[in-house]
Amino acid sequence: MTLFPLLADLSGRPVLVVGGGEVAVRKIEALLRAGARVRVHARALDPVLQGWLEQGRLTRLDGEFDPAWLDGVWLLVAATDDHAFNARLAEQAHARGLWANVVDDAQLSSVQIPAVVDRAPLQVAISSGGAAPMLARRIRERLEIELDHSLGDFATLFARHRDAIRKRFPALPQRRRWFDRVIDGPVSVLLRNGRHEDAERAFRDALESDRDDDNAGSVALVGAGDGDPGSLTLKALRVLNQADVLVCDPALPAAVIDMARRDATRLTAPQDREALVELLVRHAGNAMRVAYIKAGDAFRMAPDSALRAVLERRNVVCEVIAGVCDGPARAPGA
Repeated sequence: MTLFPLLADLSGRPVLVVGGGEVAVRKIEALLRAGARVRVHARALDPVLQGWLEQGRLTRLDGEFDPAWLDGVWLLVAATDDHAFNARLAEQAHARGLWANVVDDAQLSSVQIPAVVDRAPLQVAISSGGAAPMLARRIRERLEIELDHSLGDFATLFARHRDAIRKRFPALPQRRRWFDRVIDGPVSVLLRNGRHEDAERAFRDALESDRDDDNAGSVALVGAGDGDPGSLTLKALRVLNQADVLVCDPALPAAVIDMARRDATRLTAPQDREALVELLVRHAGNAMRVAYIKAGDAFRMAPDSALRAVLERRNVVCEVIAGVCDGPARAPGA
């Protein structure tokens, strides 16, 4: 089956869901989140749906199913366990030119409802065309791990300044280059750390700058925990996959270093503190995303806990990512 991917605006639009069980709950929850006006026909309602009905979040249609209920709705979702009834519903919807989704039956459906990773207003939809829904869900689980929740704030930032961006960079190639610089720059780091005002300021500075090379880099101070790659946090893995330069403590196990992006430049951290700071500042100043990784939870403990403040005084955007340790933070083998 060849599907054309699209995202539908159902805000304020009527949708008919037939079925009142657990599957219907999942579908209706997504529809309500999208702002749809949900009408439900079912012999019995799941307690969750009954609660939503009492709250006025949906409307119930009682009695025997009336095909006239399909008139004026935008979408039919058939979520009953009666295949023959679902087939009749789909046929009646198709005759009216309506989109119809029959749960777990791709052949009867004219529209599929995908697995979704929601970073509103950013959304990623995954569909197997009904062939392997569990595979689509597994991919969604992986993307949930990979895609930081701050991406929604990032997308909102772009949306809020959309007109100013188009006015500032009217030519598409110029606008693309600017987007690349901002996406790879420090704004995302600031958002990940909840520094929204600083992110807004950095975004505006990038928008107002006349330079094409004004994209400053950033430094992430990553705690590697007890040296087991499986103990790295999801945030640490994201940073290691994004780093252009990896600065490694000499005591760091090779297995942890191997978790980083393959084409990242790998450097051994100098033992001299001033030399280390200069190394980090130089690479960040060359628009690189730098990850300095050290065993334990070093960057939240003295003396390494002071490194973030030192870098920020040098105008380097910096974040600290905690290391997970069973006991007191220590280097492997210590």
